[in-house]
Amino acid sequence: MRGQPPPPAVVFEALTEPDRDPARPWLRLLDDEQSPQILHAEHPRLVVWSSLWPRRPDAQVRFDLVPDGSEGTQLRWTLLLAEPLPDPSLLGHLRKRLNELINANLRYTFGQ
Repeated sequence: MRGQPPPPAVVFEALTEPDRDPARPWLRLLDDEQSPQILHAEHPRLVVWSSLWPRRPDAQVRFDLVPDGSEGTQLRWTLLLAEPLPDPSLLGHLRKRLNELINANLRYTFGQ
């Protein structure tokens, strides 16, 4: 779980409409990735994405958004995978990519 500067409604909008602001792109996908679909959303506290990785179509990414007491959001992402789990190298890559997309790219669009 990491903090994001804006309130949950703003983070929710960024996760459900990642291409909403072409001046501030953050979901920059690699060649082996695809845009996620929204599988489930409960404004402003929960978003579930489909897989970013065609080679792991079973993967889902769950985002839990919690107000942090001030103006910001505590955002937790959880990578959900079906059995069999990928080898440690691939699992590390998937986790690293999510961390880069959410805790770097998305955060930077909010000025952090």
